[in-house]
Amino acid sequence: MSDQSGSDGGGAQGPRLLEQLRRHIRALHYSLRTEHAYVHWVRAFVRFHEMRHPAAMARDEVEQFLGWLANDRQVSAATHRQALSALLFLYQKVLRIELPWLHDIGRPRSDRRLPVVLSPDEVERVLQALDAGRGPDGAAAAHGLIGRLLYGTGMRLLEGLRLRVKDIDFERRAIVVREGKGAQDRVVMLPAALHAPLQAQLLRSHECWQADRAAGLAGVHLPHALARKYPRAAASWAWHWVFPQPAASVDPRTGLRRRHHVLDVTFQRAFRRAVDAAGLAKPATPHTLRHSFATHLLLAGYDIRTVQELLGHADVGTTMIYTHVLRLGGGAVRSPLDLLGSLGAFPPAVPGGRPPPVSAGDAWSPVSAGDAWAPGSAGDAWPPAAPGDAWPPTAAGDSWPPTASGDPRPAAAPGGRGRRDGGGRGVREPSTPWPVVAPCLRPTPSLPAAATSAS
Repeated sequence: MSDQSGSDGGGAQGPRLLEQLRRHIRALHYSLRTEHAYVHWVRAFVRFHEMRHPAAMARDEVEQFLGWLANDRQVSAATHRQALSALLFLYQKVLRIELPWLHDIGRPRSDRRLPVVLSPDEVERVLQALDAGRGPDGAAAAHGLIGRLLYGTGMRLLEGLRLRVKDIDFERRAIVVREGKGAQDRVVMLPAALHAPLQAQLLRSHECWQADRAAGLAGVHLPHALARKYPRAAASWAWHWVFPQPAASVDPRTGLRRRHHVLDVTFQRAFRRAVDAAGLAKPATPHTLRHSFATHLLLAGYDIRTVQELLGHADVGTTMIYTHVLRLGGGAVRSPLDLLGSLGAFPPAVPGGRPPPVSAGDAWSPVSAGDAWAPGSAGDAWPPAAPGDAWPPTAAGDSWPPTASGDPRPAAAPGGRGRRDGGGRGVREPSTPWPVVAPCLRPTPSLPAAATSAS
């Protein structure tokens, strides 16, 4: 029971049952990943019940297995649903058993999770780390380009790795995504920044193609029956991979030695190292680049339907999840804590021992008796240090600074006005004392003369 995902087992029914399962999955044109997942869960189900044949088991055994996954293994709701779907496929499609209890088994409720999204600066740091992480043999030279392609087009990882030469149209600036999720084709943009890098990558891919032809290797894998319909297509340049593996390997289904595309696990490991090197504290994966692509398009003002088509979502409700991401961070409601500073929060102290006024016109309280505010004190934000800055005059036409150096309050001329010197600046005559301003209030630059006199 400790190894539920082992080999087919030694039971007489094990290999035959799994082979029937594979044939039915391939007859319905399910993906290879679905085949691997369903075979895994059926094998685990049989081993959990000590190699009993599923035809001899019923509802209780199925619920025991699903309960073990949920309670003992604590799998996620998505994994729970996948295991249930595999057992339903086994009983309905392979064993042809229509039992009423199959429809009574409850499916776990799925919770909508917000996707992880990187900022443009974080994306750039990860892409630079992907460039820096290439190996000395050049095997990882395309990792930076793959990352830029995923972020620049919103493609899924396998959609980008399975690109073929014929799918890139430089003249139309478009990339055709073949057989995406749900076996659907779509067209995405070709970023202008990737024209030259993709052309350089095609030159490297062409060298691999020429080496394969010279070595007599079989052509690349073709979907469905195209290899039989077009026998020479697999060895043609148009069907070759844009991102081929550095070395040839054996096809697990046909047994032929041929060139495959870059494996997804290879790029996932390189991306994980790049995230660590960039110093990000987010659980980012290659699929995070797709989330960031959609979110940044919405932030740029593109409508939700355009983003839906580029992502290949069948339902716009799936794309709407990115609108929830937009409400986070800078697009969210402003916290009331951030408003305290503008509503009179106590400012920090200055080296002089008293806090500067928060804004012009705020009341000043001396720290000790007789400590009056004086212009030009160390650490004070007021008055302006630049000569010629306007001081709130007591009468129209008054200006600052005083004529005498170090004079904190220049004297007023008779009549309340100063004379004009040769430079046109109003200067106070020191013969008449300056009108005393209340010691607890500092005049503000925006107050009119009448208001200052009244204070």
